[in-house]
Amino acid sequence: MFPPQMQRFVFSFFMSLWLCFLMTGIVTLINTGIDAGYPSRWARAFIVAWPIGFTLVMISAGTVNRITSRLVRQIA
Repeated sequence: MFPPQMQRFVFSFFMSLWLCFLMTGIVTLINTGIDAGYPSRWARAFIVAWPIGFTLVMISAGTVNRITSRLVRQIA
């Protein structure tokens, strides 16, 4: 589907999409509760949060990967 050089972009897209979807849903639920307006509040929060989350994942993924590699010992 995608060439290997697109892996970072595709990973960042899906990871940020999933994380922002869950986080905005949970935080919106905690802050406002569930009622008839909950889905629209959640959608509004997601629309604001996802582009920010995607950008942050794209910027920080390399650094986080390097830190993780240093902390996780390779077993050979």
